[in-house]
Amino acid sequence: MNWNNYIKSFQSYLKIERGLSKNTVANYTFDLERLSKFMVENEISISPEKINEEIIQQFIYAVSKEVNARSQARIISGLKSFFSYLIFEDYRTDNPMELIEAPRLGRKLPDTLSIDDIDNLIAAIDLSTPEGERNRAILETLYGCGLRVSEITTLKISDLFFDEGFIKITGKGNKQRFVPIANSTQKYIEFYRNSIRNHLDISKGHEDTLFLNRRGKQLTRAMIFTIIKALAIKINLQKNISPHTLRHSFATHLLENGADLRSIQMMLGHESITTTEIYVHLDRKHLTQIINSFHPRKA
Repeated sequence: MNWNNYIKSFQSYLKIERGLSKNTVANYTFDLERLSKFMVENEISISPEKINEEIIQQFIYAVSKEVNARSQARIISGLKSFFSYLIFEDYRTDNPMELIEAPRLGRKLPDTLSIDDIDNLIAAIDLSTPEGERNRAILETLYGCGLRVSEITTLKISDLFFDEGFIKITGKGNKQRFVPIANSTQKYIEFYRNSIRNHLDISKGHEDTLFLNRRGKQLTRAMIFTIIKALAIKINLQKNISPHTLRHSFATHLLENGADLRSIQMMLGHESITTTEIYVHLDRKHLTQIINSFHPRKA
């Protein structure tokens, strides 16, 4: 049984037993393949059952020269899961990652956009093209519902429950949640569906996918990134933004306007309230406003 067989077996475990997302499984697989390639390049012939801490330390040291601390931490996390899986399947009795620590990471707070920034982004979309109408619906949905990029690309027509005012989202680990959707966002989606999508030659297997490319297929994550970055350049927005920036802005604006953290957590699909606290940081100005408005001794 070579490394590829172990990796494929691990992939199945991650998908079936742990229910992890395709992106997470792909990242773990990539990191294991990178370890396997490192061993080939250094003429190290040893199976996952026998590899030791020293070899893995050499690999991590080599990788640390190529990736940032966050990526390094992800690699270490993935390797720990892999060797834990091997113990679970009785291939090993020990985990060579046990004493290997990931680099300490500070809480990285993503950029947030002002309401004017978001209005300007959407206003910059060229609505004279079919793709423009689609892109407006996408941005309105990303910001209006606080979705991850993977959630917008996989959104189905059958997930739209407009009469009830909700959409069904399949998030990380295939966990589903219902997110409220505003009437204005519904309007943009319906216009796209009826005026643009209806005229596409839809590819087989994508009949239920909401947002499609010109070939009638599901949009890629990379395409959503490209659309947003191109709009940022167009309006000369001096921030490094991505689809996640709209999700973070959604949460921040809700909190600043009085929404409670628990409700935002449910809409974002976070398992832990701690994760939500990282996303929806408050600047000092807003904290000062809260004290001045609500503290009994504000006067």
